[in-house]
Amino acid sequence: MPTKDERSESDEELEGAFVKTVDEARRRLNRSWPSLFATGTVGGIDVGLGVLALLLVRESTGQELLAALAFSIGFIALTLGRSELFTENFLVPVAAVVTGKSSVGAMFRLWGGTAVTNLAGGWVFMALVVLGLPELRETAVELGSHYPEMGIGATTFASAVIGGAAITLMTWMQRGTESVPAKMVAAVAVAFLLAGGRLNHAIVVSLEMFAALQAGAPFGYADWLGMASWAALGNLVGGMALVTVLRLVQIGRRAVEAERRRPDAPREPGEDSPGIPA
Repeated sequence: MPTKDERSESDEELEGAFVKTVDEARRRLNRSWPSLFATGTVGGIDVGLGVLALLLVRESTGQELLAALAFSIGFIALTLGRSELFTENFLVPVAAVVTGKSSVGAMFRLWGGTAVTNLAGGWVFMALVVLGLPELRETAVELGSHYPEMGIGATTFASAVIGGAAITLMTWMQRGTESVPAKMVAAVAVAFLLAGGRLNHAIVVSLEMFAALQAGAPFGYADWLGMASWAALGNLVGGMALVTVLRLVQIGRRAVEAERRRPDAPREPGEDSPGIPA
């Protein structure tokens, strides 16, 4: 059984991670529109690098798990480059809304802007991959066809719930440490699970399907839209219900109320207001 001091230290570490999460949320939610769009676009390109690595290794070796490990390059770029995925924002902005540091409107602004720009950046990057590396076309079609072949149903929804939970857990783990190597471990582990398990993640699936579509896939953009929407719904359920809500309960009402009373830190130089009241 842990001692009282050990429990107190654990509680302090948990509350410290929560404070960092709220501060990060405030930074993300207060960005200007150009900054938001640029960050989301770069996020799509970063994941595109991971998909490129996955295609290269899979085409060269035929080894799915080795290719899944190569895919983690994209998530390392996300972490070190401080870009963002739509699904990363199921924990961070919610913490700010719950503590009264921002509004629901600002959260939806972040979600919508990041999702659209992730997809736009990813689409352009995958077009360049297919054009510049035509030898990957067959592998791209094979990879991207997996999801429409599975269809919209219980299996793909359950896979999306797991994918959303995994990404949101990665965000929580990275907020809980200052160690760059530890952040990298979290990024590589979750990226490997997503690619190795072919989990239904809205942005990753979209980029894989974009590559396939631009390489002559036997499905269309309507199929992509249906699968991406289904994945996003499952990701939202997994990220919110299986991680965000449970982490807030774990943190406890006292810590949430203390964060509500904590004065806002001064804005960093150059930090813009999105024009949405908190």
